Amino acid sequence: MKKLMSVLLVMVMGLMLVGCASSQTSSESDKEESSDKAEGYPEKAITVIVAYEAGGGTDSGARIMLPYVEEALGVPVNIVNKPGGGGWIGWSELANAKPDGYTIGYINTPNFMTGYLDPKFKRKENLESFTPIANHVTDPGVIAIRTDEDRFTNIEELVEYAKENRLTATSTGVGSDDHYASLKMNDQLGTQFDPVHNKGAADSVTSVLGGHVDVMFANVGEVTNLHKEGKVKIIGVMGEEKSQFLPDVPTLAESGFDVYSWSARGLAAPKGMDPEQLKILQEAFDEGIKNKEHVEKMGKLGLEVNYLAGQDYMNLLKNDEDEVRKLGKLMGW
Repeated sequence: MKKLMSVLLVMVMGLMLVGCASSQTSSESDKEESSDKAEGYPEKAITVIVAYEAGGGTDSGARIMLPYVEEALGVPVNIVNKPGGGGWIGWSELANAKPDGYTIGYINTPNFMTGYLDPKFKRKENLESFTPIANHVTDPGVIAIRTDEDRFTNIEELVEYAKENRLTATSTGVGSDDHYASLKMNDQLGTQFDPVHNKGAADSVTSVLGGHVDVMFANVGEVTNLHKEGKVKIIGVMGEEKSQFLPDVPTLAESGFDVYSWSARGLAAPKGMDPEQLKILQEAFDEGIKNKEHVEKMGKLGLEVNYLAGQDYMNLLKNDEDEVRKLGKLMGW
């Protein structure tokens, strides 16, 4: 019996050692495979999907920043605009792209979350379908009107007028930050804004300047220069603090209306990207986004750089996801 027990013990210990060796070999193999994928990466041009039209805040910011990332990576980084579907034409393409490090894209909150949290879309993709790289910009919402508008000239007058009269308001898609902002005002203040959905900020500007839509809901970076040029008049900022680019424009909170809105714009890759390749990309975007010249150029457009990466960026995305869940009732979910 003792001999039998000894034999069995030896067999068990042998199996354990084989298992450990196999596990170690597998782990080392995975590391070698990851290292092989990263070696020489990138070797060709990288495509960046922007899920909105050219000329909007996301597109403009991307075109300013990406040359600095190109410099860090040593290969071309090319923008492809894929507008429509509230951003989800571009994001669906990104989610289904090969995770080889050569197709990445901008994701914009809260529009991004709306596309998979709204049950009517029955979308299988969600935050877990992507690999976050870094946040680039956090852009507060604004309300703007035509400079020749005589029914209301400031935010207080607009709110009072909109309580008694229905007004059309621009939106960059169902569930966009612009759309949520007008819905929040209707819910909290009793205004009567009817959203008019466009493919991007450029369409929104055209529709307001042409007199086809009454009020423009947009972001600081999309209309700051138009405001300074006297083409539109920004009457309120929906950030928690005044915008450094619009020091003379009050926040809605300062005017007595606790309505806040913003859009965070960052970059992501499809799920399953090699960790070593991801590290190379993150280091390049760290260098590009923090570049002083880039930050100064962004400031001239009213775009506030807010670099976040790793867990900090994931926390931002999770917080925005929670916010969109809360707003679902305004959308009738």
